[in-house]
Amino acid sequence: MESVAAAAVPAGAPAEDGRTRDRVSALLLEHGPQSATELAARLGVSPAAVRRHLDGLVAAGRVAEREAPGGQRGRGRPARRFTLTDTGRSAFPHAYDDLALTALRFVAEHGGPDAVRAVAEQQLAGLAQRCSTAVDVAVEEAGTQSVDRAQVLATALTAEGYAATASAISSGGQLCQHHCPVAHVAAEFPQLCEAETAVISRLVGTHVQRLATIAHGDGICTTHIPTQRAVPLAQRAGNKARPTGPVPAGRATAPGAGASTPSTPSIDRERTPA
Repeated sequence: MESVAAAAVPAGAPAEDGRTRDRVSALLLEHGPQSATELAARLGVSPAAVRRHLDGLVAAGRVAEREAPGGQRGRGRPARRFTLTDTGRSAFPHAYDDLALTALRFVAEHGGPDAVRAVAEQQLAGLAQRCSTAVDVAVEEAGTQSVDRAQVLATALTAEGYAATASAISSGGQLCQHHCPVAHVAAEFPQLCEAETAVISRLVGTHVQRLATIAHGDGICTTHIPTQRAVPLAQRAGNKARPTGPVPAGRATAPGAGASTPSTPSIDRERTPA
């Protein structure tokens, strides 16, 4: 019985379905909204076969079904037409990276590295604000309980498309980003990675060290977050308050230096060998 069932389904059926659905999507992109009958005529298959593929595309969110202008078609079912969604359109090639690179090359040529850095910081300003709000809400809800700010930040970054995770290690913690939306651009303009690292440093409230980045060929963007002592919420705002207790080990003031401690977390970076 198993051999008969297997023989009834061609081995290449899933791949063929995918190719047909890609052709359906391409026709909708080229000719706009169409009915199943119109698509069937262009593909040279039956309307029933096209409807099966359309059902799969609708379920995947790549195609939307809507009633055609004119409403009821005789005494039968209302005329239905199918159109691509934003998700469906995103499957086709885009030139966003090329456009971003062209723009940043122009900025670098006419304004220099500092101008590129300013663009990177501006581009991340909205992300930083949204993640900061998420961290602040988590801290307020926790009250007197401690909050793993790296874990909260990882959740916020995941919502932004970075597929981030946080984990504890003996020397502190690690924030890992499994996806980088601007990796191709950051490969040429490291200011984007530097600005992102600065945002992470501010949000976790301590200096951090970038160990690896997707933009430089690593599989994951990895940021090391050293162990830090608890700091009252009022002192964390903006990272401008000075610590009220002893300076943590490893960050003691050098002999002969002033007694003040830098108010802005430093950012250490380490390149991973190719």
